[in-house]
Amino acid sequence: MSETTSTTWLTQEQYDRLTAELEQLRGPARAEIVKRIEAAREEGDLKENGGYHAAKEEQGKQEARIRQLQQLLERAQIGAPKAADGTVAPGMVVTADVAGFEERFLLGSRQGISGDIDVYSPDSPLGAAILGQRVGSTTSYTAPNGKEITVVVKAAAPYAR
Repeated sequence: MSETTSTTWLTQEQYDRLTAELEQLRGPARAEIVKRIEAAREEGDLKENGGYHAAKEEQGKQEARIRQLQQLLERAQIGAPKAADGTVAPGMVVTADVAGFEERFLLGSRQGISGDIDVYSPDSPLGAAILGQRVGSTTSYTAPNGKEITVVVKAAAPYAR
């Protein structure tokens, strides 16, 4: 994975909010779930203990969110993506003709996105195909169903809230 495809652009506000969520999950929230599991264990038979199983499931989800936040924050770049120079990069809103249909979407991450815009990862088949392409260029990618999809990049501009 190249450095470009793994970067997630975040505003300082988004970064601070996600960091605070991570610290909450690692500290007080983790301690609370451990207490709930211990209390449920003390009730006896774990096979039929709904509270124990619910707490363990919640713990699994919480640990998954911790890992997700750690990975996101490790590769985060704070600030704005590079200025629009006509090259598709993460953090850009792209308008493209995809198999004859015009689509407008953000190439990047859903974290901190407001508004109603589709988001494609730079690692997705479409994202990988257009990453680094310039406005006006034509490229293609193979869809999961095996079809070859042609894409014409029409515009690329930095995402603005």
